Amino acid sequence: MNRPAPVEISYENMRFLITHNPTNATLNKFTEELKKYGVTTLVRVCDAPYDKAPVEKEGIHVLGTCAGCTCFD
Repeated sequence: MNRPAPVEISYENMRFLITHNPTNATLNKFTEELKKYGVTTLVRVCDAPYDKAPVEKEGIHVLGTCAGCTCFD
């Protein structure tokens, strides 16, 4: 499946990266993409939750609002 390219938005001293929601099967590639952009915090607002442990293992802090997630835990 083709996924849209990430979109980076800058505002003052903040940067936001808008991406597709990954699946557990695509999580490794997704994490590499986040690292390429220098992401340090990921806010999940997707419908389908995925395992956040591999993302956190790469040093990216994960906040969540997905079904089953604790909002901003």
